[in-house]
Amino acid sequence: MAVVITVPICLLLAVVGLAVHGRAEALGDARTTRAEVGLSLRIQALVHQLQRERGLTNGLLGGEKEFRPQLSATRKRVDTALRGMSSESAVEDVVQRHLRRLANIRAAADRGTAGQAATLTFYTSAVNALNAVDPVAETATGADGQLRDGLAALRELAAAKESVALERGLLNGVFAQGAFQGRAYIDFTEVRATRVAALTRFRQVATAPQRAALEKAFATEDAERATAYEKHAEGVADGSPLRADARTWWDAMTVLVDDLYAVQQSVGDDVRDRADRLSHDAELALAAYLVTGTLIAALVAGLAAVASRSLTRPLRGLAETAHDVARRRLPAAVARIQQSPQDSAQLLTPEDAPDTPDARLLGGAAEIAEVAASLQQVEHTALQLAAQQAGLRRNTTESLANLGRRNQSLVRRQLSLITRLERQELDPDALAELFELDHLATRMRRNAESLLVLAGQNPPRPTAAPADGLEVVQSAVAEVEQYRRVLIATVEPVRVRGHAVADVAHLLAELIENGLNFSPPAELVEVHGWYDAKDDTYSIAVVDHGIGMSEADKARAGALFSGSGSGSGEEALVAAPTRFLGHLVVGRLAHRLGEGAQVHLFDTPGGGLSALLVLPGRLLAPVDAPSTSPPPARPAVSSLLNGFRAGVARAEARNPQGASS
Repeated sequence: MAVVITVPICLLLAVVGLAVHGRAEALGDARTTRAEVGLSLRIQALVHQLQRERGLTNGLLGGEKEFRPQLSATRKRVDTALRGMSSESAVEDVVQRHLRRLANIRAAADRGTAGQAATLTFYTSAVNALNAVDPVAETATGADGQLRDGLAALRELAAAKESVALERGLLNGVFAQGAFQGRAYIDFTEVRATRVAALTRFRQVATAPQRAALEKAFATEDAERATAYEKHAEGVADGSPLRADARTWWDAMTVLVDDLYAVQQSVGDDVRDRADRLSHDAELALAAYLVTGTLIAALVAGLAAVASRSLTRPLRGLAETAHDVARRRLPAAVARIQQSPQDSAQLLTPEDAPDTPDARLLGGAAEIAEVAASLQQVEHTALQLAAQQAGLRRNTTESLANLGRRNQSLVRRQLSLITRLERQELDPDALAELFELDHLATRMRRNAESLLVLAGQNPPRPTAAPADGLEVVQSAVAEVEQYRRVLIATVEPVRVRGHAVADVAHLLAELIENGLNFSPPAELVEVHGWYDAKDDTYSIAVVDHGIGMSEADKARAGALFSGSGSGSGEEALVAAPTRFLGHLVVGRLAHRLGEGAQVHLFDTPGGGLSALLVLPGRLLAPVDAPSTSPPPARPAVSSLLNGFRAGVARAEARNPQGASS
């Protein structure tokens, strides 16, 4: 039903939208026409003054010195009009191309060195260029016939006025010289023909008042006097002397040109008024269409609200149930199942059963009821999978942890047996082999302890008393395979508290093993240790010169070291890739050492990787001559790096040769 109502209304809205678009275009056209008519009138004002300057200059060059005062005043008006057009880019371009030599032409005319024909051509070219750039010549008039005829009349009147003004300037020079010279007579006849054609076209498109104003301009005494002068000039086509007063001709034609300019302004005002009326009508029409569109949109919204009310309520209730399941119930149930110590068969409880949606929320819609049932089934299946995965992960972890404890017990018995054999053996070769077995068993014990560390079930090895830092490092070296490649550089004196000795040794063994595995067989792995009194921390650096690590791998390892990427013991053991198990062990041990114990990775200068273990002051026991140090603080990574480099430098400066393991 909603679709049946909405489709025709949407079509109606589309029709209204098209109508609004059409009215908006009509409004834009009307405003554009109004603005361009205003610009056209300003351009014609400049053209009018240039036409006057052209005629006066031509008369001056013909020998009439009396035109000089009028010419000076006209030049000022031309300059003022040019400054007023400086903001119009199109007009400014024409001025730059056609009037850039205006000052030179004026100076040459004042000196009497300018050619009469060339000067006339210069001014005429500039006037023609301005008429060509007149926006009225290109204005889109739309469908309004009156506006289209008005613009056409304005264009034709501009052409006729230019012909009259050009004739004024041309004959002004001829009368001053007393005869036609060169092509002057031909130019005169062409200008007359152009004027007659333009006035004929104007009368075809102009209104009756506009035609009456034109006839009035040509019916004045000055216009009749100018016509008499024209007929007199027509009779001397053979170049015979022409006796006429140039000043009288100029004054008569100037009155005619000014009258034509007044008619031109009147036509422009009519066109602008018509554009204003069209703009006002377009605004009213646009407002009416907008109001209609708004009412239809409101009607559509109301009908859509009524049509969708039967669906909104049950969908809202179903959405709330789905959000509750996804955000609260399901995550809470999965977390409780994963942390529960019960067997997988007992993990699901009645409280985990999905709730049945309220039938009132469904509103009797069969499709929504099916969606709700599917949502229940998804929740139930997810809980079953979580229970199965938790049980499988728990069983796997317990099996591996049980196997690790058995191996640990067997390795301890094996170490005890090897120790007794070492005490009884006197043969040096046999004793050396027993030492190798002892070293192998020690590594096996570390692997078993690593497995228990990952499973989260390995208690730390008991230590009766604090141990010296060098002893802790040597204990760690003894638990790696290639211990002969480990170089123990200077390790500053320190005492590690008893409960942390085993974990520190195990952690260092993992870091040393990693450095040995990823460095060339002939390269040594160095171990440095120093105390930082400023932060009350002790740092142990493991430096290798191997292949190093990418930035992504270092970031991943850093996350595992800090514990943010290790997860729970079961999850880490079962889900983590095997190549990151060593990093997981390091992160678990660092976490077990407590707050302040940190492991960081840095690039070794020249290639390789350096691992830095930082032990807080609370894990350190007083040495023989204890010194007062500030309270423990958690150092920043940048200060750790600076301290590591400075510590390595101090250690090498004290003992350049180092000490082998």
